[in-house]
Amino acid sequence: MSRAGTARVRVLPGFGINMGFTVLYLSLVVLIPLAALLFNSTGLTWAKFADMATDPRILASFRVSFTTAGFAAFANLFLGLLLAWVLVRYEFPGKKIFDAIIDLPFALPTAVAGVALTALYAPNGWIGSIVEPLGIQIAFSQLGITLALMFIGIPFVVRTVQPVLAELEKDVEEAAATLGAGRWLTFRKVVLPELIPPLLTGFALAFARGIGEYGSVVFISGNMPMKTEIAPLLIMTQLERFDYAGATAVALLLLIVSFVLLFLINTLQRWSRKTSRK
Repeated sequence: MSRAGTARVRVLPGFGINMGFTVLYLSLVVLIPLAALLFNSTGLTWAKFADMATDPRILASFRVSFTTAGFAAFANLFLGLLLAWVLVRYEFPGKKIFDAIIDLPFALPTAVAGVALTALYAPNGWIGSIVEPLGIQIAFSQLGITLALMFIGIPFVVRTVQPVLAELEKDVEEAAATLGAGRWLTFRKVVLPELIPPLLTGFALAFARGIGEYGSVVFISGNMPMKTEIAPLLIMTQLERFDYAGATAVALLLLIVSFVLLFLINTLQRWSRKTSRK
């Protein structure tokens, strides 16, 4: 066989062209905006940045944002896995419609979702009017923020787990069953190890989306300082006051903390992939 026949066929052009387009796209979308943020932060003094970093109101808003985003992403791990399992393993009437509804938070404007959720969970809403007499306040509380973040984050988990679950060989599960393994043991030993990497990916995506979410949260949170105020709202508040240095400081703090957390999650994801391959 000739050398030309054994050469690997490349559908796209060479590495240089691909790398050039990749760097250009990454620069326009990610690197240049982040560089602008860092450039604007040069107008900050260390004293002002330290004051912003230790301000009780800002720390409280960060605690609300990261706590609710973490709880919402963690809850979506179980709900997303359940939804993906139903969509892959079962056939039922209206399955395609149900599958399309999963992507609704992607297409629905976040402000519309926020108004709808507030109207639903407010004290005079359909659900809020039922749970309010029981002493459960959903709207204008951190519980309402968590539910809103669960709504906008659930597609990330479902869409990352669904294709992996569809590619799993059922023969392995059947072999485990013939060897006497029950359903729970088969799921824990055979299926779950393959699903841990996509679950961590979905968790990271939902968590990152929840940290920076504004439209769907700003209405249902109530924006009470030290209680339900989120970090993105503080950035908008500083901009409305024309305090660009303060807004940049809050954004820079949010960027640093988000990057550290996502780095830890990605490290855990790579470790889980290496473990599952052994």
